[in-house]
Amino acid sequence: MNSEKFLSAPIAIVGGGPAGLMAAQVLSDAGQMVHLFDAMPSIGRKFLLAGKGGLNLTHSEGADTFAGRYGARRAAIEDLLKDFDPSGVRAWALGLGIETFVGSSGRIFPKDMKAAPLLRAWLQRLRHPANGPGVRFHMRHRWMGWEEGVPATLCFDGPHGPVRVQAGAVVLALGGGSWARLGSNGAWVPLLAARGVAVAPLLPSNCGFDVKGGWSEHFASRFAGQPFKSVALSLSTSQGLHFARKGEFVATATGVEGSLVYAASSLLRDDIIRTGSATFHLDLLPDLTAERVLAEVQHPRGTRSLSSHLKSRLHIEGIKAGLLHELLTRDAFNSPVQLAAAIKALPITLTATRPIDEAISTAGGVLFETMTPGLMLETLPGVFCAGEMLDWEAPTGGYLLQACFASGRRAGQGVLDYLEEKKRV
Repeated sequence: MNSEKFLSAPIAIVGGGPAGLMAAQVLSDAGQMVHLFDAMPSIGRKFLLAGKGGLNLTHSEGADTFAGRYGARRAAIEDLLKDFDPSGVRAWALGLGIETFVGSSGRIFPKDMKAAPLLRAWLQRLRHPANGPGVRFHMRHRWMGWEEGVPATLCFDGPHGPVRVQAGAVVLALGGGSWARLGSNGAWVPLLAARGVAVAPLLPSNCGFDVKGGWSEHFASRFAGQPFKSVALSLSTSQGLHFARKGEFVATATGVEGSLVYAASSLLRDDIIRTGSATFHLDLLPDLTAERVLAEVQHPRGTRSLSSHLKSRLHIEGIKAGLLHELLTRDAFNSPVQLAAAIKALPITLTATRPIDEAISTAGGVLFETMTPGLMLETLPGVFCAGEMLDWEAPTGGYLLQACFASGRRAGQGVLDYLEEKKRV
């Protein structure tokens, strides 16, 4: 029969992602005993998944441009980056024996592109720091909140029954609301809200979208999973914000996803929330002028079909040709002026984000305004928050991990300052 277990921990960290691990490192390097709890059977599952195609740790672009990637939360994240910027991430990785390099896109990766060697080296350091007792890991411990009437006591559902943990300080690094099977399920939101913590609703970020009315069965069956390469996406939101960028994205069975769509996802999502839909314009041939495209479409084609003509003169075939057939009326497709205009600015209307659990990351979370500069909750002294559970979002490209690392580092230092202050009182 299961019996309740009680544990006293000077410092408890809940969540074994990059933010929680970075907080643990700051604390263990300072000689503190740290107990880290995670609901999963092993540490860093989402971190490992993020590195499946090459672990993008951070980005090499200039500080001003980099900070601008965090949009409305620029000031808050910029403050965290003062302590731990991209050069700090590279130095930290090198300290673990992992060399990094700058890719052609400016993104920074481990030399071998892999996440597993870095994570193994990191866990080894946490378990066996140069000084102090190191970090003790408690796996399969799902956080259930605080004990009623005892705010310093955390409650967990452990592998062998309930576990209560009395902690001197707590770092919550519970992730956002995407990829629930890897541990980030947003179950912490009502637990913090019940304690008076202001939490912005979790929303999908870096996500896919459904197109208005859905694709036809013909288009979906032929092109779902295929990429749009060398295209440009532009949009102007209902709030007067503008976006324009070249890149690639993918057609799905119900809509669109992929890096170029992810880069615009916050603007598209917010417009859907405000107005019920969002429209972007797709330039299928961004390297050609509108005049050149019109001239090529109007070029005499003799006995060739229009499809053969577009393939020969403009290299429009496959999914690009399929999209034109999908979205244009027969009359528009056969009108050189309308067809040329569509090739340079084809409107695609979206009506919904894909479910939050499919998103790469989430927006929303604990408001920075409810925390001290050290990321301690004003209403819960001794409780700190870090990582994706904070109210910020960023595109892919290294910005997500960078902010998780930096906030974890700040929270760890905040705990040290808090404990030192308690000694003086």
